[in-house]
Amino acid sequence: MLKTITVFCGSARHCAPAYRQMAREAGEIIARQGRDLVYGSGDWGLMGDLAQGAQQAGGRVIGINVRQFDGTPSAVICDEYAVEEDFAARKAALVRRGDACVALPGGMGTLDELTDLYTQAQLGNWVKPFGLLNFNHYYDGLLMQLRRANADGFLTDADYARLAVAEDMETLLAKLDACAGAGQ
Repeated sequence: MLKTITVFCGSARHCAPAYRQMAREAGEIIARQGRDLVYGSGDWGLMGDLAQGAQQAGGRVIGINVRQFDGTPSAVICDEYAVEEDFAARKAALVRRGDACVALPGGMGTLDELTDLYTQAQLGNWVKPFGLLNFNHYYDGLLMQLRRANADGFLTDADYARLAVAEDMETLLAKLDACAGAGQ
């Protein structure tokens, strides 16, 4: 079983309540399965809900912040906390700390983190499993684009198959564990 899960997700404060509940439950599931959560350390949007869910379920939470936001008020007290100089260093630290990475719904930052990770995997710089939680079919458009890139020869079959996808967190974590066991 993968012990440490890095999660990328939205920080928007005004998303639909169903997304906030999903993030809280995702954090709870990670914790209940005895895994540690690594995330961007925010207490707003899905990030805060995710971390609070993990903490309420007795999980260990590792927050990695960026200097620009260090010292801002936060309701989430992490078990371990680090500050990186800029967003690129923060993203690298988030990826490095996890045994696997997961993207929940989010905006441009989440898409940046996911696509950068995917690119690094294609280049051979990331060999650990990664996936996305397609809650409420949020990522259907992205998945359609990836299928198109694969069909048109811009994404090899092997690279296309790297991304684990599920509509619920328990299934996604099981897929990531299976990828790790298969030596992805």
